[in-house]
Amino acid sequence: MADAFNPPGVIEPFGIFSNAAWQPPGRVLHIAGQVAWDAGGKLVGKADIRAQTRQTLINIRNILASVGGTMGDIVSVNVFVTEMAGLKAIHEVRAEFFEKPYPASTLIAVAGLVDPEMLIEINAVAVIPEDRAKRP
Repeated sequence: MADAFNPPGVIEPFGIFSNAAWQPPGRVLHIAGQVAWDAGGKLVGKADIRAQTRQTLINIRNILASVGGTMGDIVSVNVFVTEMAGLKAIHEVRAEFFEKPYPASTLIAVAGLVDPEMLIEINAVAVIPEDRAKRP
């Protein structure tokens, strides 16, 4: 698990993230931007930020599971959204997937994603302990 923290002198995060995280020992896994496509390539949750966030995080969880990792191994995420209006819903769904200490996180509003119906994309960096890390 990431050694995440919120140091004094910096505003406390409002959501499911930490201001910083030390990288623990292990194999570093960079997960490319994931979107709300299911395994068959179908968009899950058209016009529904909750459903799209959930599917995106399920995809990340599935990638981690394939190499012996868990969501707790994530040290940082970058979240790209097309609308900030869904921020509260995004954090509510993130709470289903992350436990404290939360990974460091960046949230960026973008003009669009690869498919105009997509509302969110998330990439991640995880560190899998050597005793669990495996090739899929």
